[in-house]
Amino acid sequence: MSKKATQAEDQEIDLSTITKNIGNAFQDVNSFVFQCIQFFLRNIIFITVLILIGVGLGFYLDETQKTYDHKIIVTPNFGSVDYLYNKIDLINSKIKESDTLFLKSIGIQQASKLSKIEIQPIIDVYRFINNNEQNYEVLKLMADEGDVKKIVEDRPTSKNYTYHVISFTTKRMTSHEKTVKPLIAYLNSSDFYRMIQKESVNNVRQKIVANDLTISQINGVLNEFSKNVAEGSAKGSSLVYYNENSQLNDVIKTKEDLTDEQGNHRITLVSLDKIVKDVSAIINIENTKSVNGKLKLILPLVLLLAFILLNGFRSFYKKEKKKLSNT
Repeated sequence: MSKKATQAEDQEIDLSTITKNIGNAFQDVNSFVFQCIQFFLRNIIFITVLILIGVGLGFYLDETQKTYDHKIIVTPNFGSVDYLYNKIDLINSKIKESDTLFLKSIGIQQASKLSKIEIQPIIDVYRFINNNEQNYEVLKLMADEGDVKKIVEDRPTSKNYTYHVISFTTKRMTSHEKTVKPLIAYLNSSDFYRMIQKESVNNVRQKIVANDLTISQINGVLNEFSKNVAEGSAKGSSLVYYNENSQLNDVIKTKEDLTDEQGNHRITLVSLDKIVKDVSAIINIENTKSVNGKLKLILPLVLLLAFILLNGFRSFYKKEKKKLSNT
């Protein structure tokens, strides 16, 4: 019985200790809150001034230090994708080095306001494998050996996509004439790829001429066949019938294929007028990432926190100094 009584007494002591500790904790919290209220009441004027300064300075910086994002969708022709990526990497390195002379030499105005530039592929796996058995087999083989998502986003693979987006940031608004136009002109300044462009365009045009001639000849054959059928019908002679495997069906199918090919060639010529073809450009998108545009809210908090920390450090210093003087 005495053992049970001792255990009960110990439990009462433990509960009493816990209750006392909780009460002390609440008392400490109350004291801390009261001290905070006293601190703010004591410094209400100074704190108000700090907040007003922070808000005013934040508004000013938000309006004068805006940054803007710009995007250009391009398609590199004639196998110039590596050339394009290397050119963008070169420009970005010159920006990091603050080499405004180079940037101005390639025609970019307000070069000091250009803060970064990069290029990324627009991932389109369906276009990548569309009507290309070789690309499909390569992608299938690579997918069997690893993560598909990682493979399609891998730089060696992604360079083979049709479209790529050039992104750059400036510290103020710009225009097509000041930035986009000279940038595209610089990317199209390769003498080597100009020669390839010239020959490629000539090849496409020659194919168009040859296909037009073939289509004209096919039309002649079909017209002659129609004429013979009409004359045979007028004379009441027996008609010649052609089955599914007849040469006439092959001729008609060839004409359809050539017509489709001609349409593709003419569409291709539209994009072959440049080494790096700019498809579209969107400029002056205000950047609101990170602290951009939020300084009116952040600066007052920073100033207030700095003031609190400074006062805390001063109180700590005085307290420790007083302890040393008493010893």
